[in-house]
Amino acid sequence: MKWLHIFVPLIEVSLISTLIYYLISFFWNTRAMDLIFGLLAFLGMYISFMWLDLPVLEKLMLYLVNSAVFALMILFQPELRLAISKLSLKGKKYREITEFDKFLEAITGSVFRLADRRIGALIILENQDSLDEFANKAVIINARFSPELLETIFSTTTPLHDGGVIIRGTTIISAATILPLADDSTQLSKSMGTRHRAGLGISQLTDALIIVVSEETGKVSIAREGIMTRGIKPDRFKGILRSVFTPPESAISSSINVFGKLKKWTA
Repeated sequence: MKWLHIFVPLIEVSLISTLIYYLISFFWNTRAMDLIFGLLAFLGMYISFMWLDLPVLEKLMLYLVNSAVFALMILFQPELRLAISKLSLKGKKYREITEFDKFLEAITGSVFRLADRRIGALIILENQDSLDEFANKAVIINARFSPELLETIFSTTTPLHDGGVIIRGTTIISAATILPLADDSTQLSKSMGTRHRAGLGISQLTDALIIVVSEETGKVSIAREGIMTRGIKPDRFKGILRSVFTPPESAISSSINVFGKLKKWTA
């Protein structure tokens, strides 16, 4: 059996190459790609210090790279979770498309179409905390979500475009919803107006996830737990929504199915 050890390096190189290819293809054209290039630059400097025999700088770079890896894992947890969720034992054509997947694709397309046309929008996705207090004072819609309906509401020619839209699950609850403005708006830039202040304000009071589209810049921002992140790209947008709203039961059942299949294969 010693001859099998000859193929171990080849197998290891193949697995590492596949992993690197998958990560690069997933993060390509996203904000995370810039940080990956930064990590590669750090790695290149570390190898250079090793080659030049500079032990102090080599040790310092090793500590920096180790710390950066943990920081990136925390910062880009939504993207990593989405990347892992895409790993499947079956081919893509056999993947089950859930109701949430359809909603996620639809709202992502709708939000970024509004952004491309620079149409301002304020969308509140209800989580555990009820938003009835705000919805009851607005125009009640209670209609199944559709991209056409959402984009029509925020069209500047309609009377409902001012204010926010509250979505519960896949139902648009209300439109023209007036929300409290953030008291502390120091994290908002001058180009951010009332929509951003309202989005930040409601995120400070509830656990809702708030999506803001700027009509001045066309950028998409997400506010949650009193923190607003600006310039969200479609991939990161999907990752954040999936990490917040994917039911834990789905992940648990998926894990059970995977372990069940592994048990069958190893039996």
